[in-house]
Amino acid sequence: MSEAESSSKGARYGDDPESTVDAQARVVQQKGLLDDVIDGIQLGLLVIAFICLVFAVVFGSSLPTVFPATQPVYDFVVGLPELVRAAPECVAELWAARPQSLAELEATQAALAVWLRDLLHWLPYKQCVLAFSWATYLWEAKLNIRQRRQLHEVRRPQAIASFISRQVYLEANAYGLDKSSLQLVKDAFGQVQTTLVIVYDAVPWLWAAVDAWAGLGGQHVIVQSVLFFAAASLVSTVLALPFDLYSTFVVEKRHGFNKQTVGLFFADLAKSLMLTMALGAPLVAGFLWVIERTGARFYLYAWALMAGVQLLLIVIYPTVIQPLFNKFEPLPAGELRTAIEALATRLQFPLTKLYMVDGSKRSSHSNAYVFGFFRAKRIVIYDTLIDQCTTDEIVAVVGHELGHWQKSHTVRMLAMAQVQILLIFFAFSCVINEPSMYASFGVAGTPVMLGFLFFQYLYEPLGSLLQFAMNVVSRINEFQADAFSQGLGYGEQLASCLIKLQIENKAAMNPDWLYSAYTYSHPPLV
Repeated sequence: MSEAESSSKGARYGDDPESTVDAQARVVQQKGLLDDVIDGIQLGLLVIAFICLVFAVVFGSSLPTVFPATQPVYDFVVGLPELVRAAPECVAELWAARPQSLAELEATQAALAVWLRDLLHWLPYKQCVLAFSWATYLWEAKLNIRQRRQLHEVRRPQAIASFISRQVYLEANAYGLDKSSLQLVKDAFGQVQTTLVIVYDAVPWLWAAVDAWAGLGGQHVIVQSVLFFAAASLVSTVLALPFDLYSTFVVEKRHGFNKQTVGLFFADLAKSLMLTMALGAPLVAGFLWVIERTGARFYLYAWALMAGVQLLLIVIYPTVIQPLFNKFEPLPAGELRTAIEALATRLQFPLTKLYMVDGSKRSSHSNAYVFGFFRAKRIVIYDTLIDQCTTDEIVAVVGHELGHWQKSHTVRMLAMAQVQILLIFFAFSCVINEPSMYASFGVAGTPVMLGFLFFQYLYEPLGSLLQFAMNVVSRINEFQADAFSQGLGYGEQLASCLIKLQIENKAAMNPDWLYSAYTYSHPPLV
């Protein structure tokens, strides 16, 4: 890489005139209508909490008599000290009652199975789903609000002040605020939509409407399930369309990322819908067929089916699916190709193809990745990455990606995902034939397609926790891959490239610690 080229690529990272910086700072600091709404809601909740506290102090033990609706809360609060005091004794009793022999262990398992069946029979499923859904939404909304407050900050952390200009920092925060505004509105809309769907039994209505439209008369459940899947996917796409359009043609365009035309956007949307139907319909049919034919231990066979489908998708996605949206060309001969091939040879990486993809067709965001199984490995580099970084920096990024391969991170993450899928299917097997779950949502009979949909609502809190665990593991993997690239002698180049990508992508440079810990799959800049 020539000195002139390196200089031209680095010239964009200086400070703009101070007047521009000050104007950008005012934009970032300014609180809009959404911020006022958030502050108003939080203030209202504090007022309500204060009023409740005053009522509790004034009325004391007569509070449930004056306000009968407070009885459950009052009983819980009054009984909480006794519950805490009794906890050690309960733990000791459970320890003393632990099974001492195989026969006692089997008896305990049988008793737990009976207790679980009884619990699943009387469990208020619809109320639980609503409670879980709102709890998850409120938790994630709180995290988004914490992050939003951090994005209003105009002062750079001292740790990045030496290599991130104030203008760049403010532009990243402005982009983050626009995305935050859209996400908060989208999440609120989605939560209201989910609540209405559950409360007014929209799912069984759509199920019945599909049956009536197709004239199935309650027969051919697998066919009805596939048609229901298609209808639900179409409705979901239509409801999400305004947010996707705003994200692409307002937020991304405002900050210089979007390169898509309206025609290309809808062409991509049509292709995505066709792929969803082409891949999803056989998968739904196969999933239901497996459950129908394999009995109580269907979860093992369903997991095997899903594992096979995932492996197939990993193989065909970069070679069949992604080329429907992007153009892949062999990386031209030259300094970059020679350096990457030399690194692959040095690490004994079985490189068979080295591609450049036209990511700039849709966005100026950049990326590079490795894919393939066994001895057929391929490396893909976005043309935007080539425009933004020097040859040595790109090789450092490829070294990072090869670090994931060298340390089997992809295989380990795939294995973790398989364990999670098996857990999901096993948990579903506990409720698949529970009539009270279906009846709770206004469904006559026990159609498996709807049962799995309702179960996913129930599984949402645990799914969020498992995703958090996956994010933690992913960040550990990223640190290890960084160390691997550094060990190859590319430490400085990797740091330089990551900083450039952070700047070019306008990623949050000083995120809220709790927000980043919960949601980020990659480590933040600080």
